[in-house]
Amino acid sequence: MEPNQHEGLKEGTAVAMDEADYALLRILQVDATLPLGRLAEKVSLSKTAVWNRIQRLHATGVIRRQVVVVDPQKVGITETFFVAVRTNNHNAQWFQKFIKVISGFPEITEAHRMAGQIDYLLKVQVRSTREFDFFYKNLVKEIDLFDVNSSLSMEVLKNETALQL
Repeated sequence: MEPNQHEGLKEGTAVAMDEADYALLRILQVDATLPLGRLAEKVSLSKTAVWNRIQRLHATGVIRRQVVVVDPQKVGITETFFVAVRTNNHNAQWFQKFIKVISGFPEITEAHRMAGQIDYLLKVQVRSTREFDFFYKNLVKEIDLFDVNSSLSMEVLKNETALQL
C-alpha cells in the first residue's frame, strides 16, 4: 500500500513505454542483479540507453524499488494467515487510523481494500499460530472492527512476484 509519490503522476496512471522498456522489465523482474552490459546485450541497446531507461522507470514509479525476495520458510516464518476485515466505519478519519494501525504491524505483508462483502484483506506472515494469536489480540485492541475472519494458508500453490508484461 504505497502511495504514488512521483510528481505529475496520479495513482493508476499508465506510463508511456515501448517494447524495449517492457523487455527490460521482464528481465529485471526475474533477476535485477544482472550487470548493465548483460542487460544491454539482452535488449540490443547500448549500456547508456539501458541505464537511462532504468533511471526513467525509477523516476516515473514504474520500478518502485529493488529488493531481495526471502523464502519465509527458511527464516522460520512458517504460517500465513489471511485476515478478512469488515467495518461499520467508512469515514476518512477511521480509514487514516486503520492505515496507521496496520502500518505498525510488520507481520502484515500485504493489505488490500476490497470490493464486495469484505472491506479489507490482510496477509499476515508469522512464525506460529501462537504468534498470530498475539498479533490478532493486538490488532483488535488497536482499532474498532465490526467483523474479523482469519484463515490459515495450508500450502502455497503459486507465488510470483513478476507481472505479465
